Amino acid sequence: MTDTVDDVDLPYDENATSQQEQIEVLQERLEVLESQNEEMRDRLLDANAENNKYQQKLERLTHENKKLKQSPLFVATVQELTDEGVVIKQHGNNQEALTEVTAEMREDLAPDDRVAVNNSLSIVKRLEKETDVRARVMQVEHSPDIAYEDIGGLDDQMQEVRETVEMPLERPEMFEEVGIQPPSGVLLHGPPGTGKTMLAKAVANQTDATFIKMAGSELVHKFIGEGAKLVRDLFEVARENEPAVIFIDEIDAIASKRTDSKTSGDAEVQRTMMQLLSEMDGFDERGEIRIIAATNRFDMLDPAILRPGRFDRLIEVPKPDYAGREIIFRIHTRKMNVSDTVDFEVLAELAEEASGADIKAICTEAGMFAIREDRTEVTMTDFKEAYDKLQRTDETDVTDSLAFA
Repeated sequence: MTDTVDDVDLPYDENATSQQEQIEVLQERLEVLESQNEEMRDRLLDANAENNKYQQKLERLTHENKKLKQSPLFVATVQELTDEGVVIKQHGNNQEALTEVTAEMREDLAPDDRVAVNNSLSIVKRLEKETDVRARVMQVEHSPDIAYEDIGGLDDQMQEVRETVEMPLERPEMFEEVGIQPPSGVLLHGPPGTGKTMLAKAVANQTDATFIKMAGSELVHKFIGEGAKLVRDLFEVARENEPAVIFIDEIDAIASKRTDSKTSGDAEVQRTMMQLLSEMDGFDERGEIRIIAATNRFDMLDPAILRPGRFDRLIEVPKPDYAGREIIFRIHTRKMNVSDTVDFEVLAELAEEASGADIKAICTEAGMFAIREDRTEVTMTDFKEAYDKLQRTDETDVTDSLAFA
């Protein structure tokens, strides 16, 4: 009898289906395990990175702890090198001592070198030359954005400054062929706001020399000898970075006429000035260092600093004339949205006693008038109102000063 379809067992098909499901389950479990393995691998990498970080921190703290446990070193100065050893003088107590050094270290030492010594006054290492960090901070890293074309009405003054500062640095052969020494310094003097500092900024922008700027008041210090030391360090930084230009603003703060005053403050200012005089034209050659100074009080300066050799050129920077005022108005309005009705010749005639700084203030105030009225164009009326406002401010200041006098 032939079996019907219903009577036949199908163990093979059922087993096959079961195996397929098992394979799929196993594949899913494999994927899960691989994912977990990948996750554990990432966590292990993170743990190793964290361990390395803490290991480095441990090494650093161990090194710092070791340094803190060490005895401090003392600073001393080499006085003399003899056949028996090196004579040093310890700072603070001026104690002198004779100590031995290796032949290799002896070759690197010279009188006046700063060295570090231990408790037994043995030289551990040679120190770098001491220079006040304040002197290094005065070095200008980025040139100002002021160019000669941004200065108006000072063509003659600009020419003299460029001849004194730029030409000796760029074309020294011209002076050698003529047989003269180039001017060593220039002093700019005149009323406030006439462009003395702007001239110095333009020089810093134009020249490739190292530019060092400072104010005279920065050289006035409380303790004896500190101002003179800063002056020495300032010129030392300039010598290390030759060619260099040193700009001293408000030089009258340290170079005023010497008096018979016996106060410690006046005596310290005079010591600082004498150090400045020595650096400008002393026994040692100045080298490729040019000096620019500026002051509003030319009448207060000591005659010693004005003589040739220190400042070979004394350049007066006066208030601008009519033509200069017109140029300055045009310079300060180059980026302004000015109406066609603005007449710079009339403005130059109106601001008769204005300095360059006053004209800049007038232009700024005129722009503020337009902003207050929600306009983007500055008119002639704005300039006139700005001038009148500044005039009223000046008159009020004069009245107040007379009232307090």
